[in-house]
Amino acid sequence: MEYLDFELPIKELEDQLDKCEIIGLESDVDVTNTCKQIEKKLEETKRKIYKNLTAWQRVQLSRHPNRPYTLDYINAICGDSFLELFGDRGFKDDKAMIGGLGKIDGQSFMIVGQQKGYNTKTRQYRNFGMANPEGYRKALRLMKMAEKFGIPVVTFIDTPGAYPGLEAEERGQGEAIARNILEMCRLKVPIICVIVGEGASGGALGIGVGDKVLMMENTWYSVISPESCSSILWKSWEYKEQAAEALKLTSADMKKQKLVDDIIPEPLGGAHYDRDTTFKTVQQYITKSFNELKDLSTAQLLEHRMDKYSKMGEYKE
Repeated sequence: MEYLDFELPIKELEDQLDKCEIIGLESDVDVTNTCKQIEKKLEETKRKIYKNLTAWQRVQLSRHPNRPYTLDYINAICGDSFLELFGDRGFKDDKAMIGGLGKIDGQSFMIVGQQKGYNTKTRQYRNFGMANPEGYRKALRLMKMAEKFGIPVVTFIDTPGAYPGLEAEERGQGEAIARNILEMCRLKVPIICVIVGEGASGGALGIGVGDKVLMMENTWYSVISPESCSSILWKSWEYKEQAAEALKLTSADMKKQKLVDDIIPEPLGGAHYDRDTTFKTVQQYITKSFNELKDLSTAQLLEHRMDKYSKMGEYKE
């Protein structure tokens, strides 16, 4: 297990607990009470730290190297029913964007999402979860296929942004994202979006228009990352914590501003601390959201979706 800076007190107590258990196994000394005291202190420390997280600490948790990625959710929730589909039928297959058909609680879904890598090799293979235009075009191709056959769509959002390289701009990155936003607004099947990690800028919006937008507790969603915001406003990355607070990018902030529909709770310590519980919770929220949408007619579905996004940004003085 890797630990973030603010988690070091937890690491120290867990190390103490491990040593205490080893002493108990290797000697005749009864360390039961000592272990219980450490366990109690460990639980109290965890609750104190994770119940009072700053915006920047939540950003750090969303990027935790042990945090489950899109394929982890798909494999856990869909099992063997997932059939991955490839290519945008125009340029090539983008490994940062994955998609395919799968079943969740017996219901077929078209599942699309950004995929990051687990180590240096796979991070390069997945381009760090930053999709090129062909990735967004692949996503749109699959969503239009789902519309043709009346299959609802689920998207998993986890990206530091769309790929900003010269070749991406040459192939129409902005147009590809804008086209996806337009087409998702009028897609004639239910769309459920789940932010499972980073939700950065247009890279997230390219698959982020939905009837239900769910955000996991320790994730962020913003037009810009705290580091980039700090770099622009203060000409330095040193103010990233201040930028994270100002951007109002946490799940609680997004829910308060009515930019997301619901927050998916995570186990104490984050999604990576108890993956099985995390996967079950996400599955339950997806099923619940679909049950709320499945009986709506196409006209009602589109009307509610357009009305939802039309109201964003309105205010009264």
